[in-house]
Amino acid sequence: MKFDDLDAQMRVYETSVDYCVLPGLHIVARIDGRNFTRLTKETGKFETPFDIKFRDLMVKTTKHLMNCGFKVVYGFTGSDEISLLFDIDIDLFSRKIRKYNSILAGEASAKFSLLFNDIGVFDCRICQLPSKKIVIDYFRWRNEDVHRNALNAHCYWMLRKEGMDKKEATKYLEKKSISEKNELLFSHGINFNELPNWQKRGIGLYWIKEEKTGYNPKNNIEIKVEKNIIKVDYDLPMRDEYSNFIEKILENNKSRHFV
Repeated sequence: MKFDDLDAQMRVYETSVDYCVLPGLHIVARIDGRNFTRLTKETGKFETPFDIKFRDLMVKTTKHLMNCGFKVVYGFTGSDEISLLFDIDIDLFSRKIRKYNSILAGEASAKFSLLFNDIGVFDCRICQLPSKKIVIDYFRWRNEDVHRNALNAHCYWMLRKEGMDKKEATKYLEKKSISEKNELLFSHGINFNELPNWQKRGIGLYWIKEEKTGYNPKNNIEIKVEKNIIKVDYDLPMRDEYSNFIEKILENNKSRHFV
């Protein structure tokens, strides 16, 4: 059999389930750490419940994903999770889902592992969102999930440090309300509202224009140039203000096809 014939025959098995995101749909990639509880508590020995070194690893990994060939409009990271919103007009790899999943998981794993100097693995799943409202709701969901998890984490690790084991701390918090958890922390000298916002709301990354001074050697003069840079926002808003924030991110994306 000639190679071309063999190639055509075998390619079918590779591409028979090639699903593509339809034009006009928003694409969000949700990238999540695999077995990061073991990695953060045993391998990395990071501080609990939050560690600035780990935070910075996730920020640098998110920055890398925004610069690795995909046109990303907005990145969000909280704990060991990253969400990326792509330009609605993106046509990279013909919008094939398997390519996005495999490449983004690989890029995230490789970058984090190099930074961490040990193996850190991520998975990736693609969300196909039909409207601007659903995009806003998606990021509102992740923002509020970070807030909920931060409150639980501070309570859990405070109880662990007080001497409870895993099961005891988990059971103690099981039926506690948000106000009861806040009161628990306050009774131990921790005001949850005063904790750093990046812990409670996650971190946003988005493109802004920055004016820089350059030099034109031909005319021997200084010139002003605009450069796109990634802003890392550690002070995101919450609830309706965050919805408005995401809406502005979408509006600033130059596409004419938002619905």
